[in-house]
Amino acid sequence: MSLDDRAEELASDLGVDKQEVKADLENLVEYSVPVEEAVQSLRRKYGDGDGGGSDAPTVDTIEEITTADASVSVTARVLTVGTREIQYDGERQVIYEGELADDTDRIGYTAWEDFALEPGETVTIGNASVREFQGTPEINLNDATTVTRESDTLDVPYPVGGRRELADLSVGDRGRTVEVLIEEVESRTINGRDGETTIKSGVLADESGRLPFTDWTDRPELTEGATLRLSDVYVREFRGVPEVNLSQFSTVDTLDRSIEPSATAQRFSIGEAVGTGGVYDVEVVGTVVGVRDGSGLIERCPECNRVIQNGQCRTHGDVDGEPDLRTKAILDDGTGTLTVVLDDELTAAVYGGNLDAAQEAAREAMDQSVVGEAIAEEIVGFPYRVRGHLSVDEYGANLDASTFERVQDDPSERAQAVLSEVGQ
Repeated sequence: MSLDDRAEELASDLGVDKQEVKADLENLVEYSVPVEEAVQSLRRKYGDGDGGGSDAPTVDTIEEITTADASVSVTARVLTVGTREIQYDGERQVIYEGELADDTDRIGYTAWEDFALEPGETVTIGNASVREFQGTPEINLNDATTVTRESDTLDVPYPVGGRRELADLSVGDRGRTVEVLIEEVESRTINGRDGETTIKSGVLADESGRLPFTDWTDRPELTEGATLRLSDVYVREFRGVPEVNLSQFSTVDTLDRSIEPSATAQRFSIGEAVGTGGVYDVEVVGTVVGVRDGSGLIERCPECNRVIQNGQCRTHGDVDGEPDLRTKAILDDGTGTLTVVLDDELTAAVYGGNLDAAQEAAREAMDQSVVGEAIAEEIVGFPYRVRGHLSVDEYGANLDASTFERVQDDPSERAQAVLSEVGQ
């Protein structure tokens, strides 16, 4: 249903002017408020305070809650509480978010007011609205919601509190606490909503793995080699992988213990890796079964570094391209496939020559595709161990390789490993 149709339906229900409702609805959606939440907000604004017509909120277990529910009431245990500031309706808004659970399931929540929720307490939440977040229902606590503390503690099959290892974090996590080593860090200046601001970014590590991070307040404690406890952090997607984010409400404490990260990456089958939706540091082993178009000698836009075709950049139009080397190899292990992307250095290593050599070969053949063909001859049909950062989107799975090593092993052992992966 279009926004115009939503506005017309809402105006009819509430008995108010359609254009006024439409303007308010468009304004809320423009500031990234989900449509259903915007509709509920306008119902409250124009006097339909129950947020869903004459229907009373349903009393549910968490597993019964769906995005079709207008409002719900539920008794649950508070697992985590996080605090963050967002832009809402053109103004800054502090929100409180985390997870709730009962003995049937758990669910994310966002509180638009401070209900003073604490991890571990049991509460009955009344008249909370429901929205969709990343394909699943999430409940919203607003000015029409009631929160009642219960004296009896609800037993739930989920950990209370936000402490997690890096390997256990997922996009959408909020109110998490991690104990980490700062492996890499750099400061840079960006144009934020308040003008130029300095932030820090880099790589965190613990015994379970590694993840990138961004600190939006440039804390001095975040220095390379420091071991820290980062509390009240949230996780968002950045370039297809989870990224730990520190807001102004996050706290940083020095650890009195050392952290020894693993020298190796997490090892997955390709099917498992793709199923995660994205992994920052992963190792897979498979056979190169092909090389995609756009491999070998390519040209990039000097402005945005995107690969161009026939002197045309999608963003900057006609440009004088800058030559580069790249390989897009298809890797298969019997459980799935992904595209391994090799940068100029790794491509030069498998090609056996640098950019100058590739350009010379293309000139002699009067065809730059000869470079990609030579790379394919070198790697197709051979097994490789690949380490790098995996992203998964609607276009497929891509692994930006940091290492690309041919596996020197026994073919029969390789075949047995593939069979065991697929459960044969």
